[in-house]
Amino acid sequence: MLHRIRIQSPWAVDALITAVVQVAVTIPFVVPRSADVPPATWAFYGMTTLSVLPLLWRSRAPLSCLLAITLAGFVYLPMDGPGQPMPYSPLVAIFTVAAQGGARQRQVTIAAGLPLVAFAVALRTNTAREYLFAFFLFTMVYVLGVLARTRQAYTQAVEARAAALERDREREAERAAERERARIAREMHDVLSHAVSLMMVQAEAGPLVVRSDPDRAEAAFDAIAGAGRDAMVQLRRMLGVLKEEPGEKPGSDPGEGDSPRGPRRTPQPTLAGLHDLVGQVRRAGLPVALLTEGEPRPLAADAQVTVYRVVQEALTNVLKHSDARTVTVRLAWGPSDGDRLSVTVTDDGSGVRKPGGEGSGRGLIGIRERAAAHGGTASAGPGPDGRGYRVCLHLPLVISSRAEVVGVAEAAGAAAEPGETT
Repeated sequence: MLHRIRIQSPWAVDALITAVVQVAVTIPFVVPRSADVPPATWAFYGMTTLSVLPLLWRSRAPLSCLLAITLAGFVYLPMDGPGQPMPYSPLVAIFTVAAQGGARQRQVTIAAGLPLVAFAVALRTNTAREYLFAFFLFTMVYVLGVLARTRQAYTQAVEARAAALERDREREAERAAERERARIAREMHDVLSHAVSLMMVQAEAGPLVVRSDPDRAEAAFDAIAGAGRDAMVQLRRMLGVLKEEPGEKPGSDPGEGDSPRGPRRTPQPTLAGLHDLVGQVRRAGLPVALLTEGEPRPLAADAQVTVYRVVQEALTNVLKHSDARTVTVRLAWGPSDGDRLSVTVTDDGSGVRKPGGEGSGRGLIGIRERAAAHGGTASAGPGPDGRGYRVCLHLPLVISSRAEVVGVAEAAGAAAEPGETT
């Protein structure tokens, strides 16, 4: 508490210490004196007070305060006034120099203090007992001041380190928030890009067959509505996580549809969802084959999300930018492939974008970032012999939970379509 007051108002602390010392030196003047000694006069009391007043400046000028108190003490020494049981003012001044003074001030105090103490004792009693007591007081108070300075420096270092750690935590929280915003932006890009691409393909085909083949036109419009609903569900899930209320458990399911507490949470996509994803693209009119090679291996949940999003982005790019007639999605599991999962999406298009096609290339950048986040690699370019276009993803396989292995096996079983290889 005293440390806090000293920081906020140093004058208040110095005034309080001065008042306490003044009370201490006043006691010999109010205690009755024996008849054989001169009475305590106001002149004597005034000189005693002069040796206390410099303490008001002890924090701003420690050495000057000590010198002024020492001078007043030597002036009062020849007088036959009431003596003091302890040299209160000099002790406080010595402690202040040792605790708050600079290196040069401390050196001057040690070099001049000890001879002055010896000189004062010589003027008073000149006894060995008085010498030992005076030197002991000087040394003890100075050491206590040094310890106080060391403790204060340690406290300041701890506070500075705590402040630095707090700043690091704030910066890390900001970086985590930035990473989360980037992740959500990638998720929203994938969801919207895929859904809009499906709706565009169906919308372009609908008017062409609305009269000649009403059933096919109706299926196209149903596919548009389904893609829109699926996109809305996923967007609500992601935005719902951002505004999740305190006390609500992430991923809680309050019931079907929306509720006063927000939209229903749905799980992140996994490999088991590739079958539905491929089905959406097939309904858009683009034949897609989903093939699985090797024995499914454990794959972490976040890695399954990455595989799903990469395949989704690759199929979206085929719908938007390619004139391909067929697409093949292939999942090759290790260890024959180097104990990793290799995912390739290959189409038989021209290998270049449609003229006038829009796009910023951020989807391919996102694919590479997702792969790098799991220690894998990703590439995109012309297919075999320069024909078509191929997106490749390679992820290392790591030991995961049994539940994730079951999910992988379900994805492999769901991938099996009539006429496809598993």
